[in-house]
Amino acid sequence: GKEEEQITRVRLPESEDEIFGIVEEALGNEKFRVVCSDGKVRVCRLIGKLRKRVWISVGDLILVRKWKIQGDKRGDIIDRYTPTEHSWLKKHGYIKNL
Repeated sequence: GKEEEQITRVRLPESEDEIFGIVEEALGNEKFRVVCSDGKVRVCRLIGKLRKRVWISVGDLILVRKWKIQGDKRGDIIDRYTPTEHSWLKKHGYIKNL
């Protein structure tokens, strides 16, 4: 079906730097407080190319790229998942502790 077809393109973390997160709070100015799957809370900013086309809300599952410096505290939001993708990832064991 159409849903499964869309799912085959779900983006997964491609490196150590990339991690799943749930948006906890919008801080304004394209910044969000995010609870990440490693248990750390990071302040993440929405990268430029997503700004125009993605609306981020509290509770959204996102993909975060940790900063090289201050990586435990900061990151960039590089992708956002739809509710369908979120449940697919959960069902297939990609997100266990979010």
